[in-house]
Amino acid sequence: MLRKYRILFACLVLGMCLCGLSLEAQATSRKEYLDSLNVGVSQIVDPTGTAANGEVIRELTELSEANGGQKETDLVMANVQVAMNVRQEADEESEKVGLLYKDCGGRILERKDGWTRIRSGDLVGWASDEYLLFGEDAEALANEVGNLIVQIETDTLCVRQEPEEDAEAIGFIPRDEELEIIDQLDGDWISVDYEGETGYVSSEYVDIDFHIDEGETLIAINRREEEERQAKLTANRGAVVVGGDDTRLLAALIFCEAGIETYNGKLAVGAVVMNRVRSPAYPNTISGVIFASGQFTPAMNGKVARVYGGDIPESCWEAARAAINGETNVGDATHFRRAGNHEGLLIDRQVFW
Repeated sequence: MLRKYRILFACLVLGMCLCGLSLEAQATSRKEYLDSLNVGVSQIVDPTGTAANGEVIRELTELSEANGGQKETDLVMANVQVAMNVRQEADEESEKVGLLYKDCGGRILERKDGWTRIRSGDLVGWASDEYLLFGEDAEALANEVGNLIVQIETDTLCVRQEPEEDAEAIGFIPRDEELEIIDQLDGDWISVDYEGETGYVSSEYVDIDFHIDEGETLIAINRREEEERQAKLTANRGAVVVGGDDTRLLAALIFCEAGIETYNGKLAVGAVVMNRVRSPAYPNTISGVIFASGQFTPAMNGKVARVYGGDIPESCWEAARAAINGETNVGDATHFRRAGNHEGLLIDRQVFW
C-alpha cells in the first residue's frame, strides 16, 4: 500500500513539473520563437558563408570574448543615429567602400585593433567598433528592428481572406516575392501583411526567414542617387491647358533655339518655357514667357514670328506637345544657353539650369 502511495505521489510531482514546463513554454520570447524556427539572427546574413567575390569566409558561428571566456554570436549591428562609414582597411584614413545605416546589421568576418570586418549584403569592409553592437546587445536590437518574412516557394501563391483552402482570394504573389509575417497560426497557415491588409497563406508553399536591413556599397549608392536624379529631372510636372496657337508658338521657338539639336535638346527648350509658365516669377502664358523683354533672342529679332507662319518640323511639334503635357528632361530648370563656362545640365550643345 505504501509503495502504491509513493508511485501516486511521484506521478503527481511529475505532472506538476510538466505543467510548469508547459507554462514556461507559453512564455517563450520572440528570440526563442525564432530559434524554434531555425531562423534566428545568427543566420540573417549569408548562412552559406561565401562572399560575393568568391572568397570563402571563415565560419564564425561563435567568437570567444576575452573576459571570462563567454561566447557571442557573429551578429553585428550598427549603433548610430544615421549611418556609419565602412572602409576598405581597418584605418580611419582608408578608402570608404560603403555605409551601414541605423538599425542595419551584418556578419562578423574578422576583428582586430578596435575594428571589425563585416559583411552586410553586398557590402564587405572594416567598421570601427566604437559604432557597433555585439553579442546580446546586437541580438536584442536585431530582434527589435528585424522582422519575420515568408519567401514564396511556388510559381504563384494565393493570399486568402481567411485561413481556409476555400476562402476567397485577395491576391496572388509570384515566386521569390516576400511578405511580412504577422503571426504563425498553426502548422498549416500564416497570417501576413498583404498591401496593408491581413491575409493568409499556406505554410506548405513558403519558407520562413528572419530579415534585418543591410548596408549599401558606394557603387550602389552612386547608382541609386543617379537614378533619383534622373527621375527628378524627368518627373512629369503636370499639363498646362493651352490653345493651338500657343502650341504652335512653342514649337516655333523650339525650332529657333534647338532646331539642329536632338529631340532631347528640343524637349529641354520646351520644358524651360513651360517651367517659366508654372513659375510665379514669370508670365503665366506661353506667349507672355516667349515675348518677355530681353528673354529669347529669336522672339526679339522676329525669327519666331517668321517660323510661326511657315512649316515647322514635326519633331518640334512633338517636343512642344510633350512639354505642355508636363514632360521634362531638365527638372525645374528655367534657363539655358550655349555650352560654355556656366555650370548645369548639358544636353547636346546647350546647358540648362
